[in-house]
Amino acid sequence: MSGPDRAGRPAAVPPAGPAAPGSGAPGPGVPGPAAGRGAVAGGSATAVRFRSLLDALAPIGRDPASGGYRRFGWTAADLACREWFAGEAAARGMDRTVDGNGNLWAWWGTPGPGAVVTGSHLDSVPNGGAYDGPLGVISAFCAVDELRDRDVTPARPVAVVAFADEEGARFGVACLGSRLLSGAIERDRALALTDADGTSLADAMRAAGADPRAAGADPEVLGRIGAFVELHVEQGRGLVDLGAPIGVATGIWPHGRWRYRFAGEANHAGTTRLADRRDPMLTFANTVLSARKKARLAGALATFGRVTVVPNGTNAVPSTVDGWLDARAPDEVTLQELVAAIGQAATERGQRDGVEVAVSTESVTPAVAFDPTLRQRLVAALGGGAPELPTGAGHDAGILAARVPTAMLFVRNPTGVSHSPAEYAADADCVAGIHALAAVLEDLAG
Repeated sequence: MSGPDRAGRPAAVPPAGPAAPGSGAPGPGVPGPAAGRGAVAGGSATAVRFRSLLDALAPIGRDPASGGYRRFGWTAADLACREWFAGEAAARGMDRTVDGNGNLWAWWGTPGPGAVVTGSHLDSVPNGGAYDGPLGVISAFCAVDELRDRDVTPARPVAVVAFADEEGARFGVACLGSRLLSGAIERDRALALTDADGTSLADAMRAAGADPRAAGADPEVLGRIGAFVELHVEQGRGLVDLGAPIGVATGIWPHGRWRYRFAGEANHAGTTRLADRRDPMLTFANTVLSARKKARLAGALATFGRVTVVPNGTNAVPSTVDGWLDARAPDEVTLQELVAAIGQAATERGQRDGVEVAVSTESVTPAVAFDPTLRQRLVAALGGGAPELPTGAGHDAGILAARVPTAMLFVRNPTGVSHSPAEYAADADCVAGIHALAAVLEDLAG
């Protein structure tokens, strides 16, 4: 493929990113990224570019059995995604920089204060979907292409960003790249976080060729952001119910992660009488059910989605069970009361079962209201007809909102399914999202 022309534009179909291990077909009944391709045939340059970029990224970190993705921070799949980003930046003649926290930046114009920044992330949850994160990065590149096609010359620098380790799948804390950049997490605490194998974030960064000593709050990089707009696939059915392909986010529910340790006594499953057991699995199971009930009554959400058991033997009463609670609520008071109630229920049940219960907070993100002025500029740039809606999902935009003007665009998700191989958005809606993002960038950077 040819490189950028003298104006810095890519060829009509940008070069594909590098292939990587982990490619394979989706599992039975799983709509892969190529689903909905019919909309591209004979379509616009934007549609062709979008499909080319999505297809080039699709094999990286993909599990051939399930069709889901395992792109965890600072792993081989993550590094392959970073190479893809570098290739797309180079194809457009954009200057690429990497900050000390591993966040990737591609610049249209000279990096400096007042920049209009857009993008998202490239990592995934375990067995995640193709759109959560990558859609925002791909759409950002395509929006830059669209503006260049129309010979738009922005008065302010424009940057495409891919934040590091947004999902927190490996080290347990979400949005690590943006938290570190903005100072929302203390550097030494972040570097000491460990994955399931005991590898620290600091060691993982070193193994990937990054210097952990450069991590931490970076006022210079953060000070370049005049406005940040993140496009993301909607992780729910709000836009489906509203019959709209694109929406503007009003804010993010407060949410957090808590680790529960249930410590009992290991014993033989075939010889230990029920009355003599100190079984932490019973306390854990009761806590899971209690969390569901209390969340339902509070109009909130509570999920135990991860658990580890020791010794994890079929014929052994466990000695310990560790469970991770994800809780979200419409407001901070409700969230605090919910988490306290779940903890109290766990402790009371533990006393009955002879099990010790310890709860530690891993991360808490307060309620986010996106910048109202910026939000209204987005609505106006989209013709005034875009619906506005909140979300319970966390994003890098929510972390940055405390420091810089921030807003979000959502693209319709026809099933509402996310964090799953079945996650999907129609090509036509994704292209509509690119058009919307390009309009927003033109307005903000013009």
